[in-house]
Amino acid sequence: MSVSLDAAATAHRPWPLPRRPWAMRMRWHDLAFLHWRVPADALAPRLPRGLALDTFDGDAWLGVVPFRMSRVTPRWVPPIPGVHAFPELNLRTYVTAEGKAGVWFFSLDVPNRLPVWAARTFFHLPYFRARMRFAREGDAIDYASERGPDRYGFTGRYRPTGPVERAAPGSLEHWLTERYCLYAGNARGDVFRGDIHHEPWPLQPAEAQIERNTLAAQVGIDALDGAPLAHVARDLDVVAWMPRRVLG
Repeated sequence: MSVSLDAAATAHRPWPLPRRPWAMRMRWHDLAFLHWRVPADALAPRLPRGLALDTFDGDAWLGVVPFRMSRVTPRWVPPIPGVHAFPELNLRTYVTAEGKAGVWFFSLDVPNRLPVWAARTFFHLPYFRARMRFAREGDAIDYASERGPDRYGFTGRYRPTGPVERAAPGSLEHWLTERYCLYAGNARGDVFRGDIHHEPWPLQPAEAQIERNTLAAQVGIDALDGAPLAHVARDLDVVAWMPRRVLG
């Protein structure tokens, strides 16, 4: 794990690191940020009390994020063969609470039962088990996922089209990606915040060929129109803290 927590390596963060030790580590690979502008009133009613929908120049955004993970393990535990690596697909939007901008997940899909149980139990996140396929061909990624009787899923191909660039502060790309916490809720309506830390995203502009994308139907949006704003990132090491309840 190569995540540094010294002052120079955390200067890009919008707030200081938590004072308690981080709890989980992981590496994210071959990630695509696929974003669509959507009406704010389509998403705001689907958020729990205590969270406000975050917008950029008045617009709300919905993200479909396919990637794969490895070395997913608690602190001090070595990666366990057959358990630590798997693909993941999430549907997300952007929210704020107590002055901290973060990510809200409508769903997170993985192929294995254990991550579903652990994420739901300890992080209050809406993980689901899905049938998934991930393959690399040159610099392109072929990705497919489908779950449940409603067949929520994504099938497509994405690849970089330019060099790595750090998103400029104040830009839409920075607003969409440089977020250092996630929010989650439980059945009682409690909201939790979990901090994460990593280097600034090594983003590349990308193109995506989407054959099927029905994830937005979960939030009442029948189709995401047009080509997405697309970026990819090859690898990023991440550490995460256990979530804590948001006050209020």
